[in-house]
Amino acid sequence: MYQLYGHKNSGAAAIEAALELCEIPYRFIDVEASTEAAQALEKLNPLKQIPTLQLPSGAILTESVAILIHLGLTFPASELLPRDPAKRDQAIRGMTYIATNCYAAIGIIDYPERWLAVADEPFRHNLLAGTRARLHWSWDVFADQFSADLYLGGEQPKALDVLAAVISRWAGSREHIRSARPGFFAWLERIDRHPTLAPVFARHWPS
Repeated sequence: MYQLYGHKNSGAAAIEAALELCEIPYRFIDVEASTEAAQALEKLNPLKQIPTLQLPSGAILTESVAILIHLGLTFPASELLPRDPAKRDQAIRGMTYIATNCYAAIGIIDYPERWLAVADEPFRHNLLAGTRARLHWSWDVFADQFSADLYLGGEQPKALDVLAAVISRWAGSREHIRSARPGFFAWLERIDRHPTLAPVFARHWPS
């Protein structure tokens, strides 16, 4: 059985959603629920990053895009990755874009002290403001480049959809997208409402 290490309101939601789309059994281990769970994660992934996925074989996968590609290739019937090679290439490109431009910016916003030798408050504020502005601009570029590849309601959501739906929830991105790219915002809401994905998102972001 797959074992997914994560916690609520985290990138693990994208992997949990993908596992649901694959219709395979898995166990979600909340690393904030106990010291034992946190220690187990550290043994598997010294960086203590989530999501971390332990495969049935015992092998460990980290990095959201790598995990999503693994699931898409291992369970092709899920259509997490497009069957057409050209479309699959663009989906992988889109996921990599999110990881390097959007997910990375969230890491700075959440943990600015990791990037500052001296946590001077004015400099910290300037770093956060600049990173947030860059993050929101990055979503504008994503919307312009990749919206045509996203789920439109008549098919199964794919890996790119779930990653965009999760990572766009942080640092005021949804509010920015609502006003700057309303068409993209509507697509994200459609992904949120998908009957397989909605229960996962409700567990991570209860209303």
